[in-house]
Amino acid sequence: MDSKNGGEGGSMGIKSASFDLHDKGSEGLKVNGVGSISHKENFLRADKIDLKSLDYQLEKHLSRVWSRTTEGQKPVEEWEIDSSKLVIKNWIVNGTFGSVYRGVYDGQDVAVKLLDWGEDGMATDAKTAELRSSFRQEVAVWHKLDHPNVTKFVGASMGAADLKIPTGNLPNDRNSVPKRACCVIVEYLQGGNLKNFLIKNRRRKLAFKIVIQLALDLSRGLRYLHSKKIVHRDVKTENMLLDTHRTVKIADFGVARVEAQNPRDMTGETGTLGYMAPEVLDGKPYDRACDVYSFGICLWEIYCCDMPYPNLSFTEVSSAVVRQHLRPEIPRCCPSSLANIMRKCWDGTVAKRPNMDEVVKLLEAIDTSKGGGMIPEDQATGCLCFTTARGP
Repeated sequence: MDSKNGGEGGSMGIKSASFDLHDKGSEGLKVNGVGSISHKENFLRADKIDLKSLDYQLEKHLSRVWSRTTEGQKPVEEWEIDSSKLVIKNWIVNGTFGSVYRGVYDGQDVAVKLLDWGEDGMATDAKTAELRSSFRQEVAVWHKLDHPNVTKFVGASMGAADLKIPTGNLPNDRNSVPKRACCVIVEYLQGGNLKNFLIKNRRRKLAFKIVIQLALDLSRGLRYLHSKKIVHRDVKTENMLLDTHRTVKIADFGVARVEAQNPRDMTGETGTLGYMAPEVLDGKPYDRACDVYSFGICLWEIYCCDMPYPNLSFTEVSSAVVRQHLRPEIPRCCPSSLANIMRKCWDGTVAKRPNMDEVVKLLEAIDTSKGGGMIPEDQATGCLCFTTARGP
């Protein structure tokens, strides 16, 4: 376009466009990148304005206004924590997507999990952004959960830059918290995880009454989650915590998600080998039934106080579970009422597995008064209690 006053090239076709700039309180007006404008010459050609400079000034101004208006405001989300009330004491353990610390929040003993989702270079920016977005959506559901067999959610934060972690408490020689790390706070449970409890009882085993009590706690917690359309996706004894009364509480919702309306929307290998359902291992669509399968493996583990498939590699387990229908061997001393629940839960056909409400009812119907627990190895005659004798 042509412009008599604007010169050639880059012209906007503006002939005499102007801005009226009235300022009665001063002799002239100073605009960065433009110069002084007197009252005698109270208009300005648009093609002479340094728009980049004005954009920069406007951005700085809006930033200052935003900072002033947000200071002292309450958290945006009702589940967001007030970092000033959190005191992190010591590091506990590393997890798949972060590290767990012990701390105190607003006077309550808590476990603090920092989720960095592989920000050590293993995850792409796009993947990290996707996980953070999913985390925000799922936390909105977690904070509403309230059940005696689900670890109590205290709060969360989408940023961890303000957290004060004592020197020497960052694992893997880290000097600071990852920039985009998120934080989850849950109640601290002193009994440790169920897996360690079972390992401690590996030689002497558990009384049948305790086996059923632990199984009922876990099954009731899963029933509750499923009633809220939440699929845990990583059900294993390591993710179950115990309080001082030996009550089992489901924890570690690191890969949990709200169940999709269409099971085909939930695919991919998510979970821990040895506990993963065949359909998950095979990359097929899955739903809450994958948790039922994992529960069946946990039930065997609770009864036997042992690990499934201890002598097989990850590849061997994955292949055998899907193609050869490999399952843990049930001891002959296991009461048929419990053995049948295991078999139903880990059935290779998804439609044949019971839902968790049915599992709870089956467990509640078991009579523990006559014993039936796993017989300790030093008391068994023959190999691994393959006799008709019943344990405590």
